[in-house]
Amino acid sequence: MEASRGNPGWVPANPAPLGLAGFAMTTFVLSMFNSNLVDPKGTPAVFGLALAYGGVVQLLAGMWEFRAGNTFGAVAFSSFGAFWISFWALNVFYAQQITGNVGHALGVYLAGWAIFTAYMTVAALRVSGAVLLVFVLLTITFVLLAIGAAPHANAQHWGGYFGLATAAAAWYASFGAVVNSTFGRAVVPLFPLAPK
Repeated sequence: MEASRGNPGWVPANPAPLGLAGFAMTTFVLSMFNSNLVDPKGTPAVFGLALAYGGVVQLLAGMWEFRAGNTFGAVAFSSFGAFWISFWALNVFYAQQITGNVGHALGVYLAGWAIFTAYMTVAALRVSGAVLLVFVLLTITFVLLAIGAAPHANAQHWGGYFGLATAAAAWYASFGAVVNSTFGRAVVPLFPLAPK
């Protein structure tokens, strides 16, 4: 705040590419395990990434989106930052404490995130085609992972594949925002859906 008072022309950087990048990488690594493209025994490798890059960095990006006045970005990045932090905590501390069917408990957890992501997809209709694609793919990913947690291995694997597509779309949206900002013009098409 003080910096902006001392320099009235100061404009903060766009935090969205950082949030998208943190989301993309963490989703990519977890989805490699969920899709069974790499040995699932290595899944704990994603936990540090989930806490630091997917969790804390996205949460910070969400708080910076509040500062920028972007309600969609603030809610999306803060929420998905919290998702990754809760995913980390669930796996590191709490999963072994669940009594009964762990798969059903995880299914409810993932279904809740599917519902949240679905209604954020409606809001993404006013952001860009690139961001809309991320949210459509992520909604499908969460639905498949919720079904797969029951357990239905094929649904979990398909959730992993859709997670990989989600990560690619998020990386594309991040890449486009960074490159376009750096070049000061639209070099990478992000497919705007609504006039600004």
